Amino acid sequence: MQDRAAKTRRLLIRSAAEVFDRGGFAGSSIGQICALAGVSQGALHFHFRNKQALGEAVQSAAVEILLCVTGQVPSWHPAPLQLLVDTSHALARRVAGDLVLRAGFGLGHDPGWAGAASPWRHWRDWVRGVLQLARRQGSLAPGVDLDDAVAAITAVMAGVEGLERDRAAARPAQSVTPFWRLVLPQLAADGVRGRIDAAGGARIDPAGDAAGGPPRAGGDSPSARRRHDGRPEGRHDGRYDGRHAPHACGAMTDGELCGVPVPYRELSGSAW
Repeated sequence: MQDRAAKTRRLLIRSAAEVFDRGGFAGSSIGQICALAGVSQGALHFHFRNKQALGEAVQSAAVEILLCVTGQVPSWHPAPLQLLVDTSHALARRVAGDLVLRAGFGLGHDPGWAGAASPWRHWRDWVRGVLQLARRQGSLAPGVDLDDAVAAITAVMAGVEGLERDRAAARPAQSVTPFWRLVLPQLAADGVRGRIDAAGGARIDPAGDAAGGPPRAGGDSPSARRRHDGRPEGRHDGRYDGRHAPHACGAMTDGELCGVPVPYRELSGSAW
Protein backbone atom coordinates (compact mmCIF):
# COMPACT_ATOMS: atom_id res chain seq x y z
CA MET A 1 0.00 0.00 0.00
CA GLN A 2 2.84 2.35 0.87
CA ASP A 3 4.56 1.65 -2.47
CA ARG A 4 1.35 2.39 -4.29
CA ALA A 5 0.96 5.72 -2.47
CA ALA A 6 4.56 6.66 -3.27
CA LYS A 7 4.02 5.76 -6.92
CA THR A 8 0.88 7.91 -7.06
CA ARG A 9 2.73 10.82 -5.48
CA ARG A 10 5.54 10.59 -8.05
CA LEU A 11 2.99 10.35 -10.85
CA LEU A 12 1.24 13.49 -9.62
CA ILE A 13 4.53 15.40 -9.43
CA ARG A 14 5.47 14.39 -12.98
CA SER A 15 1.99 15.23 -14.25
CA ALA A 16 2.05 18.61 -12.52
CA ALA A 17 5.48 19.27 -14.03
CA GLU A 18 4.16 18.53 -17.52
CA VAL A 19 1.10 20.76 -17.06
CA PHE A 20 3.17 23.62 -15.57
CA ASP A 21 5.72 23.26 -18.37
CA ARG A 22 3.00 23.64 -21.00
CA GLY A 23 0.80 26.33 -19.51
CA GLY A 24 2.63 27.97 -16.62
CA PHE A 25 1.52 27.86 -13.00
CA ALA A 26 -1.39 30.32 -13.20
CA GLY A 27 -2.69 28.74 -16.39
CA SER A 28 -2.78 25.23 -14.93
CA SER A 29 -5.52 23.62 -12.90
CA ILE A 30 -5.87 20.74 -10.46
CA GLY A 31 -8.35 19.20 -12.90
CA GLN A 32 -5.78 19.17 -15.73
CA ILE A 33 -3.18 17.55 -13.50
CA CYS A 34 -5.60 14.89 -12.28
CA ALA A 35 -6.74 14.14 -15.83
CA LEU A 36 -3.17 13.70 -17.03
CA ALA A 37 -2.26 11.52 -14.04
CA GLY A 38 -5.49 9.50 -14.31
CA VAL A 39 -6.40 10.00 -10.64
CA SER A 40 -9.30 11.63 -8.83
CA GLN A 41 -9.08 15.01 -7.17
CA GLY A 42 -9.62 13.24 -3.87
CA ALA A 43 -6.51 11.16 -4.49
CA LEU A 44 -4.53 14.29 -5.33
CA HIS A 45 -5.64 16.06 -2.16
CA PHE A 46 -4.62 13.03 -0.11
CA HIS A 47 -1.02 13.83 -1.11
CA PHE A 48 -1.10 17.60 -1.73
CA ARG A 49 -3.32 20.15 -0.04
CA ASN A 50 -3.44 22.44 -3.09
CA LYS A 51 -1.74 23.48 -6.34
CA GLN A 52 0.86 25.52 -4.45
CA ALA A 53 1.98 22.39 -2.56
CA LEU A 54 2.29 20.55 -5.88
CA GLY A 55 4.44 23.35 -7.28
CA GLU A 56 6.67 23.19 -4.21
CA ALA A 57 7.04 19.42 -4.67
CA VAL A 58 8.00 19.91 -8.33
CA GLN A 59 10.66 22.46 -7.39
CA SER A 60 12.02 20.29 -4.56
CA ALA A 61 12.32 17.36 -6.95
CA ALA A 62 14.01 19.60 -9.54
CA VAL A 63 16.54 20.77 -6.96
CA GLU A 64 17.37 17.15 -6.10
CA ILE A 65 17.93 16.31 -9.75
CA LEU A 66 20.11 19.40 -10.15
CA LEU A 67 22.17 18.43 -7.10
CA CYS A 68 22.63 15.02 -8.66
CA VAL A 69 23.93 16.56 -11.88
CA THR A 70 26.28 19.11 -10.31
CA GLY A 71 27.41 17.46 -7.10
CA GLN A 72 28.99 19.76 -4.54
CA VAL A 73 31.63 22.37 -5.37
CA PRO A 74 34.94 20.50 -4.92
CA SER A 75 37.68 21.88 -2.69
CA TRP A 76 40.20 21.14 -5.47
CA HIS A 77 39.92 20.13 -9.11
CA PRO A 78 42.54 19.54 -11.86
CA ALA A 79 40.56 21.71 -14.30
CA PRO A 80 37.75 23.69 -12.64
CA LEU A 81 36.74 25.59 -15.79
CA GLN A 82 36.47 22.33 -17.73
CA LEU A 83 34.29 21.01 -14.91
CA LEU A 84 32.09 24.08 -15.30
CA VAL A 85 31.82 23.58 -19.07
CA ASP A 86 31.15 19.84 -18.73
CA THR A 87 28.48 20.36 -16.09
CA SER A 88 26.70 23.01 -18.15
CA HIS A 89 26.49 20.54 -21.04
CA ALA A 90 25.25 17.77 -18.76
CA LEU A 91 22.64 20.08 -17.27
CA ALA A 92 21.49 21.34 -20.68
CA ARG A 93 20.94 17.75 -21.83
CA ARG A 94 19.06 16.97 -18.65
CA VAL A 95 16.86 20.07 -18.94
CA ALA A 96 16.02 19.05 -22.51
CA GLY A 97 14.98 15.54 -21.49
CA ASP A 98 13.57 15.85 -17.97
CA LEU A 99 10.17 17.46 -17.51
CA VAL A 100 10.50 17.75 -13.74
CA LEU A 101 13.82 19.58 -13.91
CA ARG A 102 12.64 21.84 -16.74
CA ALA A 103 9.40 22.67 -14.91
CA GLY A 104 11.32 23.41 -11.72
CA PHE A 105 13.51 25.89 -13.59
CA GLY A 106 10.46 27.30 -15.35
CA LEU A 107 8.63 27.96 -12.10
CA GLY A 108 11.65 29.93 -10.93
CA HIS A 109 10.86 32.74 -13.37
CA ASP A 110 7.10 32.19 -13.72
CA PRO A 111 5.31 35.46 -12.76
CA GLY A 112 2.39 33.44 -11.40
CA TRP A 113 4.57 31.44 -9.00
CA ALA A 114 5.72 32.34 -5.49
CA GLY A 115 7.97 29.65 -4.06
CA ALA A 116 11.33 29.44 -2.32
CA ALA A 117 13.10 26.24 -3.43
CA SER A 118 14.20 27.47 -6.85
CA PRO A 119 16.89 25.44 -8.66
CA TRP A 120 18.21 28.73 -10.07
CA ARG A 121 19.62 29.65 -6.69
CA HIS A 122 21.57 26.40 -6.42
CA TRP A 123 22.84 26.71 -10.00
CA ARG A 124 24.04 30.29 -9.43
CA ASP A 125 25.73 29.34 -6.14
CA TRP A 126 27.40 26.29 -7.73
CA VAL A 127 28.69 28.31 -10.70
CA ARG A 128 30.06 30.99 -8.36
CA GLY A 129 31.75 28.35 -6.22
CA VAL A 130 33.51 26.76 -9.19
CA LEU A 131 34.61 30.16 -10.52
CA GLN A 132 36.01 31.03 -7.10
CA LEU A 133 37.88 27.72 -7.11
CA ALA A 134 39.23 28.52 -10.58
CA ARG A 135 40.44 31.89 -9.31
CA ARG A 136 42.20 30.33 -6.31
CA GLN A 137 43.92 27.81 -8.57
CA GLY A 138 44.98 30.43 -11.11
CA SER A 139 42.72 29.27 -13.95
CA LEU A 140 40.65 32.44 -14.16
CA ALA A 141 41.82 35.37 -16.26
CA PRO A 142 42.85 38.47 -14.31
CA GLY A 143 40.11 41.07 -13.94
CA VAL A 144 37.16 38.70 -14.48
CA ASP A 145 34.14 40.07 -12.61
CA LEU A 146 32.55 37.12 -10.83
CA ASP A 147 29.08 38.69 -10.73
CA ASP A 148 29.11 39.27 -14.49
CA ALA A 149 30.41 35.76 -15.19
CA VAL A 150 27.81 34.11 -12.94
CA ALA A 151 25.02 36.15 -14.56
CA ALA A 152 26.11 35.20 -18.08
CA ILE A 153 26.49 31.48 -17.33
CA THR A 154 23.14 31.42 -15.53
CA ALA A 155 21.49 33.20 -18.44
CA VAL A 156 22.61 30.64 -21.03
CA MET A 157 20.84 27.90 -19.05
CA ALA A 158 17.72 30.08 -18.96
CA GLY A 159 17.97 30.26 -22.74
CA VAL A 160 18.21 26.47 -23.05
CA GLU A 161 15.21 26.02 -20.76
CA GLY A 162 13.15 28.57 -22.70
CA LEU A 163 14.10 27.31 -26.16
CA GLU A 164 13.15 23.77 -25.18
CA ARG A 165 9.53 24.92 -25.07
CA ASP A 166 9.80 25.95 -28.73
CA ARG A 167 9.51 22.64 -30.54
CA ALA A 168 10.68 24.32 -33.76
CA ALA A 169 14.03 25.14 -32.16
CA ALA A 170 16.85 22.94 -33.38
CA ARG A 171 18.22 21.08 -30.34
CA PRO A 172 18.62 24.05 -28.00
CA ALA A 173 21.16 22.20 -25.82
CA GLN A 174 23.62 22.60 -28.71
CA SER A 175 23.70 26.35 -28.05
CA VAL A 176 25.96 25.72 -25.03
CA THR A 177 29.07 25.03 -27.15
CA PRO A 178 28.95 28.32 -29.12
CA PHE A 179 28.40 30.16 -25.84
CA TRP A 180 31.58 28.70 -24.35
CA ARG A 181 33.57 29.38 -27.52
CA LEU A 182 32.71 33.06 -27.12
CA VAL A 183 33.17 33.26 -23.35
CA LEU A 184 36.22 31.10 -22.60
CA PRO A 185 38.78 33.43 -24.26
CA GLN A 186 37.74 36.15 -21.77
CA LEU A 187 37.20 33.82 -18.80
CA ALA A 188 40.23 31.51 -18.82
CA ALA A 189 43.80 32.42 -17.92
CA ASP A 190 46.41 32.23 -20.70
CA GLY A 191 47.99 29.06 -19.35
CA VAL A 192 44.79 26.99 -19.46
CA ARG A 193 42.76 28.60 -22.24
CA GLY A 194 43.89 26.24 -24.99
CA ARG A 195 43.27 23.14 -22.90
CA ILE A 196 39.55 23.70 -22.30
CA ASP A 197 37.13 21.97 -24.67
CA ALA A 198 34.05 24.13 -25.26
CA ALA A 199 32.11 21.06 -26.37
CA GLY A 200 32.65 19.50 -22.95
CA GLY A 201 33.96 16.32 -21.40
CA ALA A 202 37.02 14.06 -21.21
CA ARG A 203 37.81 10.90 -23.18
CA ILE A 204 39.31 8.20 -20.99
CA ASP A 205 41.47 5.24 -22.02
CA PRO A 206 41.14 1.84 -20.26
CA ALA A 207 43.99 2.71 -17.88
CA GLY A 208 42.10 5.76 -16.66
CA ASP A 209 44.50 8.35 -18.11
CA ALA A 210 43.57 11.08 -20.54
CA ALA A 211 43.56 9.96 -24.14
CA GLY A 212 44.35 12.31 -26.97
CA GLY A 213 41.78 14.59 -28.50
CA PRO A 214 38.97 16.63 -26.99
CA PRO A 215 37.52 15.56 -23.64
CA ARG A 216 34.16 13.85 -23.25
CA ALA A 217 32.23 13.56 -19.98
CA GLY A 218 32.60 10.33 -18.07
CA GLY A 219 34.57 8.61 -15.34
CA ASP A 220 34.21 8.78 -11.62
CA SER A 221 32.27 11.44 -9.78
CA PRO A 222 34.01 14.18 -7.80
CA SER A 223 33.85 11.80 -4.82
CA ALA A 224 36.53 9.60 -6.43
CA ARG A 225 39.42 8.19 -4.35
CA ARG A 226 41.63 10.80 -2.76
CA ARG A 227 45.34 10.91 -2.05
CA HIS A 228 46.85 11.65 1.34
CA ASP A 229 46.95 15.38 0.51
CA GLY A 230 43.19 15.49 -0.05
CA ARG A 231 43.39 15.80 -3.84
CA PRO A 232 41.68 13.20 -6.02
CA GLU A 233 44.00 10.61 -7.48
CA GLY A 234 44.97 11.01 -11.12
CA ARG A 235 47.09 13.42 -13.15
CA HIS A 236 48.18 16.65 -11.44
CA ASP A 237 50.05 18.32 -14.29
CA GLY A 238 47.13 20.53 -15.31
CA ARG A 239 45.70 18.02 -17.77
CA TYR A 240 42.14 16.91 -17.19
CA ASP A 241 41.85 13.13 -16.92
CA GLY A 242 38.06 13.02 -16.76
CA ARG A 243 37.86 11.37 -13.35
CA HIS A 244 36.17 14.44 -11.92
CA ALA A 245 33.46 14.94 -14.52
CA PRO A 246 29.88 15.88 -13.55
CA HIS A 247 27.93 13.26 -11.67
CA ALA A 248 26.34 10.64 -13.87
CA CYS A 249 22.62 11.04 -13.37
CA GLY A 250 20.51 8.44 -15.14
CA ALA A 251 17.02 9.00 -16.45
CA MET A 252 14.21 8.64 -13.96
CA THR A 253 12.07 5.52 -14.15
CA ASP A 254 8.44 5.95 -13.14
CA GLY A 255 9.27 9.34 -11.70
CA GLU A 256 12.04 8.12 -9.39
CA LEU A 257 15.14 10.20 -8.94
CA CYS A 258 18.61 9.00 -9.68
CA GLY A 259 20.77 8.05 -6.72
CA VAL A 260 20.92 11.29 -4.75
CA PRO A 261 22.97 11.10 -1.53
CA VAL A 262 20.90 11.50 1.63
CA PRO A 263 22.47 14.85 2.65
CA TYR A 264 21.34 16.32 -0.69
CA ARG A 265 17.78 15.22 0.04
CA GLU A 266 17.97 16.93 3.42
CA LEU A 267 19.40 20.12 1.87
CA SER A 268 16.70 20.25 -0.77
CA GLY A 269 13.83 19.74 1.66
CA SER A 270 12.37 17.21 -0.74
CA ALA A 271 9.29 15.26 0.15
CA TRP A 272 10.34 12.34 -2.02
